[in-house]
Amino acid sequence: MRSADFARFIAQRNADEFVVEQLEADVGRLARTYVSHPLMEQYVEIRWLRDGVFELLRGRQHPRQTTDLYLSAARLCGLSAHVCLDLGDYDSAATHARTARACAEAAGHEGMLAWVRAVESLIAYWTGRYEQAARLAQAGRRHRASGSIGARLASLEARALAIVGDSAGALAALSDAERSREAISGRDEVLGVFDFPAAKQFAYAGTTLLAVGGQEHVHRAIVSAETAIRLYRSADGDDQSVGDLFAAHLDLASGHLLLGDLDGTEKMLGFVLQSSPERMSASIVRRLTVLGRELEGPQYGGAAQAVHLRERLQHTAVRASLPAAHPPELPT
Repeated sequence: MRSADFARFIAQRNADEFVVEQLEADVGRLARTYVSHPLMEQYVEIRWLRDGVFELLRGRQHPRQTTDLYLSAARLCGLSAHVCLDLGDYDSAATHARTARACAEAAGHEGMLAWVRAVESLIAYWTGRYEQAARLAQAGRRHRASGSIGARLASLEARALAIVGDSAGALAALSDAERSREAISGRDEVLGVFDFPAAKQFAYAGTTLLAVGGQEHVHRAIVSAETAIRLYRSADGDDQSVGDLFAAHLDLASGHLLLGDLDGTEKMLGFVLQSSPERMSASIVRRLTVLGRELEGPQYGGAAQAVHLRERLQHTAVRASLPAAHPPELPT
């Protein structure tokens, strides 16, 4: 009978609830450890799981499981985008982000769609398209998403606006981020890369306030960066974002430099300069390079301390940029 044949057709599937649950557990584990573990430990499994989910989606499963698989695919593509972002391969990062957005749309997941906009904003920021970075963050805020994503997007918008000189807009966005933080109820669905802890928000605020400039904002930036470091230090090991700790220490160094305190600058750089270059992302290398150039300023008059710090920064940036410092780029 045709009905019996169709019933057998419905029963044919390549994924069940156990497969979906295991995938979700694997994605959650990788997202959590990504921020604290070396990239080499993560990227091979991310690619393998991502390709496996793509293969499952080319087969058949119950509609509910198809939706869950699309969400896992979106998150794995998002993780792939982050790998490429950390390697400085921005074109590949953008490709992964677009695929993540397509999968999130197929899953109908507003939170993931908002998160992808945050990644796209990051890509625009690190490729020098600051106004676009702000617009993408603003677009992400239009999604009805719960958890910490609202604070993330407002913080990204603030940082981008500060760079283009819109100080009022940047400070307003920082206030929006604080209000979003206060309005959070419950935890994010997936932690690590996909949530936005208070420590990271303070780190972003510090970078934004430095870009806004002025002595008052520089002092506030130093307090924000110190708070970020303290919060990360008190967090569980897997939640201690190495990249954000680097960034916060570099912001502290920049803040002391702007206040004319070379001793404070050198002290804050110690954590970064004594760390393994293999742990440094492309964005950290760029920050090291920028700070080194700032030490060339005429106000330091070629002081021995400034020259020594600049040489150490340049040496670390070169070591971190060597091909051996990172795994091969993740193919699209």
